[in-house]
Amino acid sequence: MNDVTRDVDTVDVADVVVVGAGQAGLSSAYHLTRAGLDHVVLDHAPRPGGAWQFRWPSLTYGRVHGMHALPGMELVGADPLRPSSEVIGEYFGAYEDRFDLRVRRPVDVSAVREGDGGRLRVETSAGVWSARALINATGTWDRPFWPRYAGQETFRGRQLHTANYPGPQEFAGARVIVVGGGTSAVQHLLEIAEVAAETTWVTRRPPVFRDGGFGEAEGRAAVALVDERVRRGLPPQSVVSVTGLPLNEAVRAGLASGVLDRRPVFDRITAGGAVWADGSRVDADVILWATGFRAAVDHLAPLRLREPGGGIRVEGTTAVRDERIHLVGYGPSASTIGANRAGGAAVREIRRLLARERVGAPAA
Repeated sequence: MNDVTRDVDTVDVADVVVVGAGQAGLSSAYHLTRAGLDHVVLDHAPRPGGAWQFRWPSLTYGRVHGMHALPGMELVGADPLRPSSEVIGEYFGAYEDRFDLRVRRPVDVSAVREGDGGRLRVETSAGVWSARALINATGTWDRPFWPRYAGQETFRGRQLHTANYPGPQEFAGARVIVVGGGTSAVQHLLEIAEVAAETTWVTRRPPVFRDGGFGEAEGRAAVALVDERVRRGLPPQSVVSVTGLPLNEAVRAGLASGVLDRRPVFDRITAGGAVWADGSRVDADVILWATGFRAAVDHLAPLRLREPGGGIRVEGTTAVRDERIHLVGYGPSASTIGANRAGGAAVREIRRLLARERVGAPAA
């Protein structure tokens, strides 16, 4: 880990700036290093681990869904009972050391805008970088989505999001409404129900459970659906909206016990709970919003990359409106294996871009 104490007026130069040091950022940095490209990796987190370092303690490594090794270094011998935040944080730190990735942290990137001479100006809490290309690998964890419902501000209990979920122990004896139809909502419910006085599961759409394996063909089909939205300039959908919820042993037990009996979304929130359109109500002490995340790309706003549909249109990893910008871990590359592959693809495209610039050829 490299603490950054630079003068904020300093302007540094690099061929490529990578923003974010999670799975997508480290994969990109690995491929940039192998390609011999001048680059810098900026990460706002205090230590290695990407978003994993902020996961709740009860999410042990053995319960992690779909963690894929970074390129060039497997994660082996991990204790499945240890918190995933510790296991993956240590793995990412060891990876940075092994490949000498020299991540600079903590650095907050506030804006990326047009610079001088066709370069990008990357403004950060630790000064300014001038770059010929940028790989954005910021993920979604920093942008939790909080939906709005009538009366929400009147609720006298506690409201929190998956992003600051502390684990089940704080819900002992409480009446809890969990809102959301994804994997996190299911995990929260299953463990909270063991200590809470009462739990209620609320989703906008009926959950779809996937029985059986999820192989390569199913994975390709899911990625294709997400990719189609991104190519149209629409915001990426959640993974579960495409793949469904895995029907494992714990989920089967939750369905059998009634913990995973789902109700449609309520009509409004009251001081003491929630009310449905038919007049039924549930009293609650806590509302836990497991409502997902949005892509953390606000710092790219000065470049005007968004389409009318609200998303950034991407071909491969390249932003259609600016070929200097590559989004890794966005849309179809949001999975850990997808981020690995996209990191390599982005670097190949950037090499072509820089080669054209060197010979003075017009941009494609």
